[in-house]
Amino acid sequence: MTEHDHGDHHRPGEQSDVELRARALEQLLVEKGIVDPAFIDDVVEAYAHDIGPMNGARVVARAWVDAAYRQRLLRDGTAAIAELGFAGPEGNIAVVENTHDVHNVVVCTLCSCYPWPVLGLPPTWYKSAPYRSRMVREPRRLLAEMGCQLPEPIEIRVWDSSAELRYLVLPQRPRDTASLDEEQLAELVSRDSMIGVERL
Repeated sequence: MTEHDHGDHHRPGEQSDVELRARALEQLLVEKGIVDPAFIDDVVEAYAHDIGPMNGARVVARAWVDAAYRQRLLRDGTAAIAELGFAGPEGNIAVVENTHDVHNVVVCTLCSCYPWPVLGLPPTWYKSAPYRSRMVREPRRLLAEMGCQLPEPIEIRVWDSSAELRYLVLPQRPRDTASLDEEQLAELVSRDSMIGVERL
């Protein structure tokens, strides 16, 4: 991992200006009776777990079925992802591939840089200080606590995202999926597998 300068610094536990403005707007809409807080929660949950990560799942599924696309994705993630229509101002995206011997996991040690175009909203735990610090110090133990048990021979590589470069994990294609088409394969891909805290 290398040190880098993040463009959106704030101290752990402190909200950014954008987060503070969004929260104030949400409170105003709720107080005026314009929006039900449960509706907001449902929309955020849908975007965090379904709508956003579906983009990344399509990228992964395409890489599983198209070897030429996979090579382009690993060589220039930003360009290959844009081929499928997913792009944004969040900086470049590099794609790192899981293998039988290597497991990749993504963290942002200084704040919460995240590949929004392919993963949607970052989970709360991704932004937490314990995740950001422990994933660097003791990745195998933290992954195990999160339900991702990795045998000792597997090398764990931790990638530190920044405002200039964000990472997406290309999970290994699950076994016994040769009969599945691209759309069916995309349904197997989870947000957490593309962060690297889950192994398919």
